[in-house]
Amino acid sequence: MANTNYPSEIVLHKHSKQLELAYGGDRYMLSAEYLRVYSPSAEVRGHGHGQEVLQTNKEQVAITQIEPIGNYAIKIYFDDGHDSGLFSWDYLYELATQQDQHWQDYLNRLEAAGYQRH
Repeated sequence: MANTNYPSEIVLHKHSKQLELAYGGDRYMLSAEYLRVYSPSAEVRGHGHGQEVLQTNKEQVAITQIEPIGNYAIKIYFDDGHDSGLFSWDYLYELATQQDQHWQDYLNRLEAAGYQRH
């Protein structure tokens, strides 16, 4: 069965620190900061529900490299040294299509923690 969430195009825009994903006629721009704070790694997600670690000071993070992992994911290398999360096609599609909701949730969690974005 074909994965319908496989992006038809992935473009890294290093200057603007954005990853562009295309799904058919729809295009999404995801910032490096957004991808970094929603990394599917244990460092960010913890090892179970309620163990998530709020990521701060990621406003200037950039993506240095993207590596395909089989036919199911990409590995994103960030310039802060983080590279342990594998972004599956389904997870990338969720991040793209639910970006507004996820981003607002992140901003709300930062505010609750007393953190001011720079």
